[in-house]
Amino acid sequence: MAATQYKLEGNRLFSQKKYEEAIKQYTKAINKNGSTAVFYTNRALCNIKLKRWDEVVTDCKVALENDSQSVKGHFFMGQSNVELEKYDEAICHLMKAHELAKQQKLNFGDDIASTLRLAKKRKWDKLEKQRINAEIELQTYLNQLIENDKQRALDEKKEEFEKLETEESQKLTSDITANFDTKKQELNALFAQVDERRKTRDVPDYLCGKISFEIMKNPVISPSGITYDKKDIEEHLQRVGHFDPVTRHELKLNQLIPNLAMKDVISHFIEENGWVEEY
Repeated sequence: MAATQYKLEGNRLFSQKKYEEAIKQYTKAINKNGSTAVFYTNRALCNIKLKRWDEVVTDCKVALENDSQSVKGHFFMGQSNVELEKYDEAICHLMKAHELAKQQKLNFGDDIASTLRLAKKRKWDKLEKQRINAEIELQTYLNQLIENDKQRALDEKKEEFEKLETEESQKLTSDITANFDTKKQELNALFAQVDERRKTRDVPDYLCGKISFEIMKNPVISPSGITYDKKDIEEHLQRVGHFDPVTRHELKLNQLIPNLAMKDVISHFIEENGWVEEY
């Protein structure tokens, strides 16, 4: 049997969700002709369905060695690296897949863009957890330093306490303790403010484009009332077709109107949330 016939049989089994059986057919196709990238990306897609991320990576590497312009090779590699928490690699491959899809005028819907946004969000969340842990360690360390300073101050006054009446000694001890306790309260209040600001570290969905899922830079509104980033909707109209990607109604470039109100909202949000540049 020819390699293409094994591939067609694999496609048939895949459509029936018989992923293990489909993998066997794609493997036979690869054994017949190991230089065809699509055989590897087809097998990779089966492994995505089975959540075998390492196998996906292996197949995509070979696929990209055979065809560096394979959109599916980069896309599936990006998907698997997201699941393996290799976010920098995932973002690199997904951006490449997105660019190649535009160049080759392929329609992947929002799949690549939404996976790219997911990768960036998970990377942000991972970095945020690291920042939080570092801040907790710093807060603990500074609190301990204050406690050490308090104990040192009390020890230095120990001989003086012994010469004083009990009431005077207790008052002096209380004053020293209160001074350092105030410093701890002020310190912890500062960290509490950081915690409160961190709770709001998320970009609202309404500020993000419906195509790229990135925060919009130049929002425009369609006759259907849907707001898009101008760059994204222009690319969609040129690459996919002249219709609104959400409502599917006919849409021409000259029907798009700048959404000035949304642009002001986005500008204000960015000004108030400098961390957005890292998001």
